[in-house]
Amino acid sequence: MSELVARTGRQQQRYEGGCRLVAGCIPYRYRNSVESNGAASEKIVEVLMINSTSGPGLLFPKGGWENDETVEEAALREALEEAGVRGELKHFLGCYLFKSKTLQDESCPEGLCKAAMFALLVKEELSSWPEQSTRRRSWLAIPEAIECCRYPWMRKALEEGFSKWHDDHLRNTSKEEDIHIS
Repeated sequence: MSELVARTGRQQQRYEGGCRLVAGCIPYRYRNSVESNGAASEKIVEVLMINSTSGPGLLFPKGGWENDETVEEAALREALEEAGVRGELKHFLGCYLFKSKTLQDESCPEGLCKAAMFALLVKEELSSWPEQSTRRRSWLAIPEAIECCRYPWMRKALEEGFSKWHDDHLRNTSKEEDIHIS
């Protein structure tokens, strides 16, 4: 059982322009691919997805951004509560609008949500976390994650936000390494 406890309720929830404000992240790590001769070849990026508690498909950790925290703190908290990971936020990927069918209330009767999403480099995977009894973690390569992603807005965050940033980041990193080597 986890000694950490997930926040619940809507008392501290932030709203803006009729939208519930949400924070989340795309947790990622690097794994070395192994060639048939057993030699390590290249680094492969994997993203961490969790099961939905309300239906099929996988998702990224996300949840309400509350009044007593920054958006970055909210994203880190959701990664810890839902996926049991800690790490470093590397990049703001953008804001994504979506409509929640289950989270409609007096402050947001239409169920409109605006999610601020971040790339989170995972540094620690906990063996015990607040939602472990209802969540399963899956590390996936990006093409597989795109196929398994439950929500179109999350798929967009992965394809247009994370993948584009990551590709640019790798290109810039290799250019910097080329400069240092010569």
